Amino acid sequence: MKSFTYTVREPIGLHARPAGDLVKAIRDYQCAITIFGNGRTADGKKLLSVMTLGIRMGQEITLTFEGEDEDKACAETESYVREHL
Repeated sequence: MKSFTYTVREPIGLHARPAGDLVKAIRDYQCAITIFGNGRTADGKKLLSVMTLGIRMGQEITLTFEGEDEDKACAETESYVREHL
């Protein structure tokens, strides 16, 4: 299992557009991707699940990756998150 933690810098937080973009960026990986934040857990590949976290600017999220391509998924997702969120 791989994971990383990130503090969201997106001014509107992890709402519809940024959450949708994140889901699109990670949905094709084979591994399970879970997002923890705001005291909740979400399936990173499901938009409604991610949006229910209610993540705002300045809050930390932790993404975990478990499965076949976890190394690649973690590295590429971390790069995406740091650039876009």
